[in-house]
Amino acid sequence: MTTSDYATYIASLPRVLAGAAALFRDAAGRVLIVEPNYLEGWALPGGTIESDTGESPRQAARRETAEEIGLDVELGALLAVDWVPGADRPPLVAYLFDGGVLPDERFAEIRLQEEELISWKLVPPAELPAHLPGSLGHRVLAALDALTAGRGAVELENGRPAAR
Repeated sequence: MTTSDYATYIASLPRVLAGAAALFRDAAGRVLIVEPNYLEGWALPGGTIESDTGESPRQAARRETAEEIGLDVELGALLAVDWVPGADRPPLVAYLFDGGVLPDERFAEIRLQEEELISWKLVPPAELPAHLPGSLGHRVLAALDALTAGRGAVELENGRPAAR
C-alpha cells in the first residue's frame, strides 16, 4: 500500500467525536456543574479531546478543567466511558474521570472562562437529572454509583449500562 493509498483509506473511515470531563465533588457529596453560554442547560467541566495533536482523554479532561474553571487538578481513575449516538452529529465517545473531593478553598479558587461559561454550582446527586438531562445525567449517576461501590470504570451506551 502506498502512502497516498493509506491516506485515502484513513480519510474514508467513519468519524467519531471524543470528549472528556472531570467529576468534582465537595465533602457533602455535591457535584460541580457548569453553565455553558453556547447551549441550554448545565454540563461538567470538560470538552473535546484534541486527538489531532496527540492529546489523550485524561490530558483533555485536565486541560479543559484548567481552561474552563481555572483549576489544574491531577485526575483520578477513569469512571465511565459512554458511547453516545447522535442524530445531527457523529457518535461521541465520552470519558469521565474522577476529579476527587475538593476542599472548600479549592472551590473558592474557581475562575470561569468567560468565553464559554456563565456560572457554576454544586448540586446534590438527587438533583442531577434536572440539571444534566439525557445521557450526561445518566453517565454522572452511573459514575457516582461506581465510586460508591468501589468498582472500576463503567461501560455505557447513551448513559446506560452497556448490554453484555
